[in-house]
Amino acid sequence: MRVTITGSSGLIGSALVRSLRADGHEVVRLIRREPTRSDEARWSPADGCVEAASLDGADAVVHLAGAGIGDRPWTKAYKRKIRDSRLTGTRTIAEAIATASRRPPVLVCGSAIGYYGDTDGREVDEKAPAGRGFLAALVRDWEAAAAPAREAGVRVVHPRTGVVLTRDGGLLGSTLPLFRLGLGGRLGDGDQWTSWISIHDQVAALRFLIENEIAGPVNLTAPNPVTNEDYTRALGRVLNRPTRVTVPKVALRTALRDLADEGPLISQRVVPRRLEEAGFRFAHEDVDSALRAVL
Repeated sequence: MRVTITGSSGLIGSALVRSLRADGHEVVRLIRREPTRSDEARWSPADGCVEAASLDGADAVVHLAGAGIGDRPWTKAYKRKIRDSRLTGTRTIAEAIATASRRPPVLVCGSAIGYYGDTDGREVDEKAPAGRGFLAALVRDWEAAAAPAREAGVRVVHPRTGVVLTRDGGLLGSTLPLFRLGLGGRLGDGDQWTSWISIHDQVAALRFLIENEIAGPVNLTAPNPVTNEDYTRALGRVLNRPTRVTVPKVALRTALRDLADEGPLISQRVVPRRLEEAGFRFAHEDVDSALRAVL
């Protein structure tokens, strides 16, 4: 296959590029700077421009670009940056695909389980309505921004990703040094549900969505979400370290601002109903095996 990818330097994008190339597929990386390599092509979301040759005849486009959601505290300015980067980038890609002379047959357009808001311990799948809050509104508009490609007859898939377990970043990577020192612990009361997926299964699921006739929202989470307390204990078992520390809610809210209540303190119990019904097989269904594999 020939696959065009935005966000190829991010945690998920870089892992996807490695996986595709390892199997002999051609990858075209859309970047914002001037290309310096043969596998790079330029796009400029702010200008609504995408190098036409990068899309013409591609077998798939995977759009993962956007400002990091959990990278820093949510000030008003940064929330605006998160929203603008996703809506503008998605519209740019979707419109470029719609007008390509040889349209790619599928657009896998990144999304997030933030769509469901706080599920308060209730198990939800793709049939659940949108929740409340900044992320729920963002995801709703983010997915709608892909309409030009969908209206042009392109199969559009929205992988709603949960917490991706990788040692290279994200929730696990950023807290791993503390846990290795025995200074890790639960967040708040630890009762909030975490819907996670290993980086291996995340990449495998993205490739599954490229290759199989699935459209619309698909939850990319492991079948067995866990509470933050259970996740913390599992990480302690794998590292053979104590996990007695508790990070108070007030400390998280002071440090992370609005992100605290839509990130580490939110309860999201999301299951991958459509992915399993389509026949996808998870390599890591429980958090212990996922953490062992990642670490």
